[in-house]
Amino acid sequence: MRWIFMETSTKILIVDDEKAIVKMLETMLRKEGFQQLYTAHTGEEAMEIIQHNELDIIILDVMLPDGSGFDLSPRIRQLTNAYILFLTARVSDLDVLTGFATGGDDYVTKPFNPLEVAARIKAYLRRKERIPVAVTSESGKRYDFERFVLDESAGELIVNGKVIPCPTQVYLLLLYFCKHPNIVLSKSTLLEAVWGFDSYVDENTVSVHIRRIRERIEEDPSNPKLLITVRGLGYKLVKEKGK
Repeated sequence: MRWIFMETSTKILIVDDEKAIVKMLETMLRKEGFQQLYTAHTGEEAMEIIQHNELDIIILDVMLPDGSGFDLSPRIRQLTNAYILFLTARVSDLDVLTGFATGGDDYVTKPFNPLEVAARIKAYLRRKERIPVAVTSESGKRYDFERFVLDESAGELIVNGKVIPCPTQVYLLLLYFCKHPNIVLSKSTLLEAVWGFDSYVDENTVSVHIRRIRERIEEDPSNPKLLITVRGLGYKLVKEKGK
């Protein structure tokens, strides 16, 4: 019953200029139990919907008639931390990393099986429910690293007293680090813990999300003092003992 509620309450926006693809995804998602669906065929139509609705997931085509989905993603991030799943015919590593760097959380390459899209959405929803309580028995804790505080109960990242927008996967990755301070965590460990065994992403995704965390918590993201790289081993979130 819990999963039925999650599916029926999840608000999804489908953005693609190909009406046949939009219709196919809409039909498939309704069959999978998702009922609160919105559709758009241009970037500006999508922005109008995003401005007036609290969305959970945005399926975003990269090639739109009025611009690139990669260019649209940062504008979306100014309004929402909804999970962004790119649809793209581009398959190079650079294109994939560009998608993550501009605010995306996942991607599917065209042509695709619509059931794969549903599977990724459901995997994300499972992770969203599971991760905050899976790594520790404590809940609702505030993790104080002086420069920043992660308030788990409020789901907020506060840097120098100011709440900073944080996309879901970035938040979950930082939360995992906060719960394991001063421990070196490998990319494979982070992928398994935060993205899960059913993840389709690779280790480059971790690197991109590490950068996105540093852009939020570090004074100088290019010279990190809090979330540091341990060469050849992984990453460590530094917390002084007794603080």
